[in-house]
Amino acid sequence: MRTALLAPVALFAALAGTARADDASFGRIDGDLSVVAGAGVTVASRGPRGAVDMRLRYLDTAGVFVGYEEAPLFGSGAEPRRVFAGGLELRPLFLARWLNGKEGGPARVELALDSLGVELGVVLGQPQGGSFASRPGFETGLGFEVPVLAQASGPWIGLHGGVRWSNAALEGQPIVDANDRALYLTITVAWHQFFGAHVVDVGDTTPR
Repeated sequence: MRTALLAPVALFAALAGTARADDASFGRIDGDLSVVAGAGVTVASRGPRGAVDMRLRYLDTAGVFVGYEEAPLFGSGAEPRRVFAGGLELRPLFLARWLNGKEGGPARVELALDSLGVELGVVLGQPQGGSFASRPGFETGLGFEVPVLAQASGPWIGLHGGVRWSNAALEGQPIVDANDRALYLTITVAWHQFFGAHVVDVGDTTPR
């Protein structure tokens, strides 16, 4: 089972050694992990919320994210007032296209295309004048990012949007307002940094 899971990674590492002369990955093979830190605004019901966003990705393909949004940063009456969210994201295009030699076009176009991803997570909302929900709801969405520079590491502009449901709405209770179900769109300016953490090597070293 472990060998099957690492087989695509081994192929990735083997091809990485030959790609540096003409690096169609645009810097994404410079490290196996990448950290994304961003800030921006979430378009919400009744007004905007300020937003911060953190992401950790493996091979720029799969990762986790956490985010926090708060309306008072903009003095708006957004509903909910505050939101915590976190979950998983999957961005399958990069490895599939790069390993099959489909990369090599304009850097910004390739990087933006490969950024398309699916996001699934949990969400806790705090309505105006109330407290945070006692049980988390669910969110599902899509992500898309555009690099400012023609390389993977550096500043990016991100769009992350989808639908959020409260736990009560998921249990079939009536949907009253945006605290129960709402569309969201978060726009961020973020820094992407790639580094080698040698995650694949963990457990592979033979004791001497």
